[in-house]
Amino acid sequence: MSTTITWSVSELERHTADGIVYTAHYRVDAADGTYASGAYGSISFEAPEDPSEVIPFADLTEEIVVGWVKDVLTAEKVESIEQALEAQITEQHTPTTAKGTPW
Repeated sequence: MSTTITWSVSELERHTADGIVYTAHYRVDAADGTYASGAYGSISFEAPEDPSEVIPFADLTEEIVVGWVKDVLTAEKVESIEQALEAQITEQHTPTTAKGTPW
């Protein structure tokens, strides 16, 4: 079964004076229909130096902000997060460790 990975934004923090977002709280969820795994993180942004590059808060979409998150994380870190979640699902299918007592 293939694993589906979904990036989403849980919450944004912004300055009320200008609407500029300075922090995004994001989730990365992986699922294969049987098992699931997830990760959560927060990332900070620098305000654009050019005011014409500011996207009004009301015009932001989740797709835009997820793009920002992935850009700040870098492609290598995004790949690392996704691979770690896939590894967790593989471990759930075929556990290599166990807990418990024999009695």
